[in-house]
Amino acid sequence: MFTLNDLVVYPAQGVGKIERIDHKTVGNEDCELYIVRIRANNVTLMVPVGNASAVGLRTLTQPEKAAAILESLRTDCNRTVFTGQNWNRRYREYSERLKSSDLAVVAEVLRELMLIGRTKELSFGERRLQDQSMDLVAGELAEVLHMDENSIREDLLAIYAPESTEMRE
Repeated sequence: MFTLNDLVVYPAQGVGKIERIDHKTVGNEDCELYIVRIRANNVTLMVPVGNASAVGLRTLTQPEKAAAILESLRTDCNRTVFTGQNWNRRYREYSERLKSSDLAVVAEVLRELMLIGRTKELSFGERRLQDQSMDLVAGELAEVLHMDENSIREDLLAIYAPESTEMRE
């Protein structure tokens, strides 16, 4: 499925590179493993080759889809987000969605958290999820679209900046 030096995405971790394909004996069984180094945090993961798709290991998003996701984040920023559920339920829901192998799902979590953060204070957990989703989205978009990750991040943060609460005189 993947070969040495392929760039891949591991859900909730981000873009990584297949550094090696190893064979290990676990119990009495011989296992073939992808050794993936995640670029953002230098973590090394061992993913069984036969289980790679089940855990969500995938190729990078196609450039056309990545461009559409970035454009959507930039232009669909005035939506109202339903925040009827408490922060704890939202946190659990968003945590699950960040494990998706679909970048569009992760980008939607980012959009919703940034929209909520415009009008009210995010909980500590929600801020961590926003940071995590920003890392995942900006990291993959930068890689696929050959852009600077910090530029993507700064652009999105500026677009979704909280509404000013200062009174006009």
